[in-house]
Amino acid sequence: MQSYCKEEAQVSVLPLSEAHAGLVPLVGGKAAGLGELIRAGERVPDGFCVTTEAYRAGVVPQDEVRAAYARLGGGPVAVRSSATDEDLPDASFAGQHDTVLDVEGEADLVAAIDTCWKSLHGDRAVAYREAHGTDPADARMAVVVQRMVTPVRAGVLYTANPVTGNRTEMLVDVGTGLGTRVVDGHTDANHLVLTGADHPEDGPAGAAGARRGAAPGPGWHDDLWTAGRRIQAHFGVPQDVEWAIDHDGTLWLLQSRPVTTLFPLPPQTDDLRVYVEFGNVQGMLRPVTPMGMSTLSRMIAAMVASLGMRVEIVDIGGRLYGDLTDLVRRPAARKRLVRLMAVDFGPRAQAVMEHVLRDPRFAPSGDRSRRPADASLGTALRALRGILRALARPDAARDRLLAAVDRLRAESTAPPQAHTAHERLRFVRDHGEDTDDVADDVTWPIVAGMLASALPAQLLKGVATEADVHAVLRGVPHNVTIEMDLALWALASAARPHRDLLLDTPPAELAARYLRGALPEIGLAAFLSRYGHRAAAEADVGVPRWAEDPTPVFAAIANYLRLTDPAQAPDRRFAEAAGAAEAALNELAARAVRQRPVRGRIAVFLLRRARRLAGLRESGKFAGLYRLQAVREQLLLIGSTLFPVADDVMFLTLDEVETALGGTDLSGLVARRRATHRRELRRRVVPVAILSDGTDVESTLPATDDGEGLLRGVGAATGKVTGPARVVTDPATAYLEPGEILVTATTDPGWTPLFLTAAALVTETGAVMAHGPTVAREYGIPAVISVPGATSRIVTGQVITVDGAAGTVTTRR
Repeated sequence: MQSYCKEEAQVSVLPLSEAHAGLVPLVGGKAAGLGELIRAGERVPDGFCVTTEAYRAGVVPQDEVRAAYARLGGGPVAVRSSATDEDLPDASFAGQHDTVLDVEGEADLVAAIDTCWKSLHGDRAVAYREAHGTDPADARMAVVVQRMVTPVRAGVLYTANPVTGNRTEMLVDVGTGLGTRVVDGHTDANHLVLTGADHPEDGPAGAAGARRGAAPGPGWHDDLWTAGRRIQAHFGVPQDVEWAIDHDGTLWLLQSRPVTTLFPLPPQTDDLRVYVEFGNVQGMLRPVTPMGMSTLSRMIAAMVASLGMRVEIVDIGGRLYGDLTDLVRRPAARKRLVRLMAVDFGPRAQAVMEHVLRDPRFAPSGDRSRRPADASLGTALRALRGILRALARPDAARDRLLAAVDRLRAESTAPPQAHTAHERLRFVRDHGEDTDDVADDVTWPIVAGMLASALPAQLLKGVATEADVHAVLRGVPHNVTIEMDLALWALASAARPHRDLLLDTPPAELAARYLRGALPEIGLAAFLSRYGHRAAAEADVGVPRWAEDPTPVFAAIANYLRLTDPAQAPDRRFAEAAGAAEAALNELAARAVRQRPVRGRIAVFLLRRARRLAGLRESGKFAGLYRLQAVREQLLLIGSTLFPVADDVMFLTLDEVETALGGTDLSGLVARRRATHRRELRRRVVPVAILSDGTDVESTLPATDDGEGLLRGVGAATGKVTGPARVVTDPATAYLEPGEILVTATTDPGWTPLFLTAAALVTETGAVMAHGPTVAREYGIPAVISVPGATSRIVTGQVITVDGAAGTVTTRR
């Protein structure tokens, strides 16, 4: 980007034609965009900019404004805000600052400029900056003054469809009269999807539908399509363009700014491809650091390979997506995909995959030649042997698994001879391969427990419901995540003498005091020695562990200390859930054997094995996190030799770290990636599946009418609870009163300490067998997962009813 010189910085009024992208600090985002349009040869109403230099001085430069206004010929003008942090790729600030139209006369013009200045710190703009993490001290206001255009038709053109994300479509909102009435929603607008200059599609715009208003005239949409292509080519990214057509049929461009809401594009290819988001399997929707991406992509590819499939993992918006195109087009694999989505990815992914399989663009390919087997016969035989062995002797299998976990923890320690950065990098690169014996001892008991949990529902169809089976799987022992949560509860109970300190001090401050050794001993050191390698989004090596930052632990302790009803004590609730599950199993066993003698006995055998093995499913990840912690420790030591902030290293790949150790300065690259990561952390909607043209597949599905106050999801843990909602986006700062219902986008084991005081769980993503729902069942709290938009459709304090059997959430006004 160009930088403005000292002479330009002292200018108070500047012709709009002299504004450009390099002058944003002087003219603001809107004026810079308009100047770029003029430079590109587009038709823009003539005007001038009152710069941020005038705003800094605090006085409207009346003489210069009068002279510039006179050069325009006087008459009505539009006076529009142009802040330095608006109309930028990171934030649009659409509608947050003031615009004054049809201003005529010098006195009114000066007053309108002052109105725009004041709007910089208006309530709307302040709230917007807070939501986007923008420092208000950095904002300055310039003002654009332009000749008024009297349109017969005006509106907004999006050069990519903002509803579906499709980059091959443009979306137009058009109405009669001034375009601001369309932008502000003060008039009915006609929505059109343009797919080419000759083929506009007048009608529903994706899931949004169409509102009928002014009928479009012939040919004008061709001009818009062509102008949109030119403008996007000039700026290099999709644009949100305000436009107007006057009585002579002339198209005027009134504004152009980046569309900031689009999810990033997948890697571009010659053919249309489909990518499914894999991070939610690990309970992650937040962006992954570049270093974490390299680690996780290998791990997830290996996990999918164990299911007999090869999938390329790609980075889209910092999230882990699997390219399933080849599997979708392979006849044999298509049969397995929907079932895989249902089990591991959840119902939203299942619905998306069913839609993709119906799409003729993803029809099975004609190549039916025999393909190499994805999983070897040897692996299949090892799996069969390991699963049967675990089912036959579950206690012995559990002992072998625990011994393997201990070995993995011991082997995770960096060798003492790793002193230099290059030696540490060698350890990181070479670390991570398990022997077959260790892998088998960990993997097959877990798989056996998952199968023993999943198969009985199929065997008992007509005899028992899924809710009956879920009731049997409450209070399952040997779950390391639940053991962790109960250990934290025990710690909080023992810390009650320090209750006031722990409740009245912010968790972040408590964490800082603990790390300085300035807190009373409450047993936290012992807890962190066992569980300090855990965290929310813990599968990302770039995320700090609890041992580094125990803020989330202190937040959970505070929540536990607010629980005063002995009947709601988590250890008591868990014991009661286990007792109820054993009783439910006995009742179900009698009924199943009576009605289905053979299948019933098999199902009951599996359920008894499930109660002894299903809790182990968390152990594999728990063991792997020891290794991840060791890798993180070594990377941070390397980072401390390269950067002022050690965890800057997490925004590089291993190859780039090696380059940096060779002397190349990568601090600029790190800064850009940090900024991108920070921006993506604010994103609340992540597509379940995305096409290579940018289409969010879920947005193209038919809209469902849930009815007023009714949100539909999938029941993952039975029970019905009514209580106040608590929407939580970060467990480190979560305040959860006993009896409140936890509403969040997704959960992983790092979130589960919150479950001990939650009355119920509602999430936007997830699968029935994922971490969060599994733990919710074992605690005996109702859970409804895969509720689209739950965190935006429910507000904290709102009374809601969660029905885990029906899979519904009912809201009250």
